[in-house]
Amino acid sequence: MSKSKLIVIRHGETVWNAEARIQGHGDSPLTAAGIAQALAVARKLAGEGLDAIIASDLGRVRQTVEPLARLTGLSAQYDPGLRERNYGIFEGKTLAELDVEMPGEFEKYRARDLHGVPPGGESLAQFHARVAATMERIAVEAAGRKVAVIAHGGVCGELFRHAMRLPLEAPRTYTLFNAAINRFRYQDGQWMVEVWGDMSHLKAGSRDDA
Repeated sequence: MSKSKLIVIRHGETVWNAEARIQGHGDSPLTAAGIAQALAVARKLAGEGLDAIIASDLGRVRQTVEPLARLTGLSAQYDPGLRERNYGIFEGKTLAELDVEMPGEFEKYRARDLHGVPPGGESLAQFHARVAATMERIAVEAAGRKVAVIAHGGVCGELFRHAMRLPLEAPRTYTLFNAAINRFRYQDGQWMVEVWGDMSHLKAGSRDDA
């Protein structure tokens, strides 16, 4: 099988990122810093000969994709399988608010309980399975091509765990910076992480709060 090259990127900083609020399927627009990050990503990738852009269909990702689509002339394909985890009633809340308002449910989230479901949301196990299946499909369909995948911090993290075969319940030890560039190769059913957390294009740095 021909190898697939996937460049996986978290969206730019949002208002809720800056306010330390959980987003999930809920949404908020990019901040001025996030808009600058999206443009920096576009300029970094515009000359790489991308064959396609595949992205989450949530608003903050669509906003991040706009400059890349404009500079490359590619039309993005929007895939709901790339959405962030559905956090149900957690969405729009800060961690401090959840600690006070829903301590029992929040503790399951903080402990990476695989099967704990935020009311109205999805479990970590369900989310990971969705991300893994979606990314496997995208990687197979991208054989012989280079594809940019624009998504969310949680999606990037679960793909990293999937590729590296890390336990889902293990604490996070990797970065998830807004607009960081992560490069993967996929061939014969095997993933390889080639570059993780490249921020060389972001002069002002980034936020790691996923």
